[in-house]
Amino acid sequence: MAKFVGAMTALVTPMHEDESVDYEGFRALVKRQLEGGIDGILPLGTTAETPTLTEDEEDEIIKIAFEEVRAFEKATGKKILVTLGAGSNCTRDAVRYCERAKKAGADAALVVTPYYNKPSQEGIFKHFEACSKVGIPIVVYNIQGRTSVNIATETLLKIADLPNVIAVKEASGNINQMMDVIAKVKGAHPDFSVISGDDGLTLPLIAAGGDGVFSVVSNYTPELVTALTHAALEGDLKKAREIHYRLLPFFKAAFVDGNPTSIKYALSVKGDMKPCVRLPLVEVKDSAKAVIEAALKECNL
Repeated sequence: MAKFVGAMTALVTPMHEDESVDYEGFRALVKRQLEGGIDGILPLGTTAETPTLTEDEEDEIIKIAFEEVRAFEKATGKKILVTLGAGSNCTRDAVRYCERAKKAGADAALVVTPYYNKPSQEGIFKHFEACSKVGIPIVVYNIQGRTSVNIATETLLKIADLPNVIAVKEASGNINQMMDVIAKVKGAHPDFSVISGDDGLTLPLIAAGGDGVFSVVSNYTPELVTALTHAALEGDLKKAREIHYRLLPFFKAAFVDGNPTSIKYALSVKGDMKPCVRLPLVEVKDSAKAVIEAALKECNL
């Protein structure tokens, strides 16, 4: 079982003006990530607009991702961590998506807290218990801002006791909670990984004992996000701080008018893809475009 550590990109899903998936654009994005030194990729997460994708589209995205990763691994000998999004507010569907990830050969399935239903802490535990029985490593995704329910540290500790639960993507935005998770959950399970779900908290989380990041900004600059993450993990806080503060304006601008709308616009400025998203998302406002462009200039990107 691979240890989850390092810089991993929560991939966007490139689209055309008619809202169809730009598969060749996605293939090019994966190649850029791998060539940029990223340690892992996450297709079909929230940043991928997965709630709007059909299962046929998801299957094609999975196929392309693995084609590129396997070719890169064969050519370089470097292991790339592939985590597939497997979240749903229906436990039966989440289990089915975990089974799909296992069949595809993913290193892990990312399972988000059930959203909209607002389950109790016991319901959250039962949800992850069902997913853990599939037999693929599970990364718990805690993001109260999108699910409306926070996973209490005591609940996460109970979830971490389950077989196959190996990590948490912590996007609560609460650094105090993150440190509690490191102290209590990682303290009880030393091989358990605590990974930031917020670019701006990568450095403080690693400094507190965390293991890396599932990054949105690395869609644009995998090289710098990887360099920041590795420097922090290696204890070179001077270098990590330099990169962190260089990228700080972009960390903010990459979410100025939502996600993935803002990062897609940034990528369009770079010429990597069109800023197209699928309804109910719409492209960023002109005022947000100005903020994003200014941040890219300030960061010298």
